[in-house]
Amino acid sequence: MGWTAADIPDLTGRRAIVTGANSGIGYHTALELARHGADVVLACRSAERGGAALGRIRAELPQASVTLGSLDLASLDSVRAFSAGQESPLDILVNNAGVMALPRRTTAEGFEMQFGTNHLGHFALTGLLLPALQGGRNPRVVTVTSMAAWGGHIRFDDLQGEWRYRRWPAYCQAKLANLLFAKELDRRVDGLTSVAAHPGYATTNLQQTAPRELGSKFREKGYGLSNALLGQSAAAGALPTLYGATAPRVRGGETYGPRGLFQQRGLPTRVRTNPRADRPELARKLWEVSEDLTGVAYDVMTP
Repeated sequence: MGWTAADIPDLTGRRAIVTGANSGIGYHTALELARHGADVVLACRSAERGGAALGRIRAELPQASVTLGSLDLASLDSVRAFSAGQESPLDILVNNAGVMALPRRTTAEGFEMQFGTNHLGHFALTGLLLPALQGGRNPRVVTVTSMAAWGGHIRFDDLQGEWRYRRWPAYCQAKLANLLFAKELDRRVDGLTSVAAHPGYATTNLQQTAPRELGSKFREKGYGLSNALLGQSAAAGALPTLYGATAPRVRGGETYGPRGLFQQRGLPTRVRTNPRADRPELARKLWEVSEDLTGVAYDVMTP
């Protein structure tokens, strides 16, 4: 036996934001939070896809309290505009949205897209929402990482991939940055529980986005076949995130993922990560660089 979505406690009166909630892990995270009584904001880049997700949740849960918010993590102006409209106390923030293994492109501010969206966008969002979080009840922040973080290195001499860009190492770097951020946030901020979670190998549209962007029909079909043979469902992949967001026994600074072989599938448990994620000096340096790049300083925090 193990923890499932049925074990999520009553969340009535709790407020949650889920980034990238229009599909995949984010959608199922938002759905289950709403099912258990939370007031949920779907923070989505696409109004069309976000609206469709909102409609699906309302169709399944007519009494649910769910709203749609416009958030593009690849634009700090968008992050600031979204955050400015979220002044109510916030109990759960799920930093889920992300991109994977794209050809090199940049955000509105000129950051490499994977590092800029997956890490810097969420770094800025969390900092701007920190007053709302500290007004919540036992607030939690869950930052979604990936098994790819095992291959990650933080290339401070070329964070943006300007000298040498390889799409998979760039993705691994961004996912390691998610881990470092989650752990450092927990160390720095009193009264807030920050954890990381990863879905294992979950079947979502994320795996096929990169080959589609590259125009590779062969790779797109290959990833589709791999998803069908090896992947667990997106609903199952959302369980570590939901565990981190709601389970009573969660400990700050930990990472949760599937308990099966190689952390690929199975019910959620605490998991091991890349040892680099446990280097506080690396996390501090990344934090300082992230503050400089985004212009977002975490003013409400412990020394």
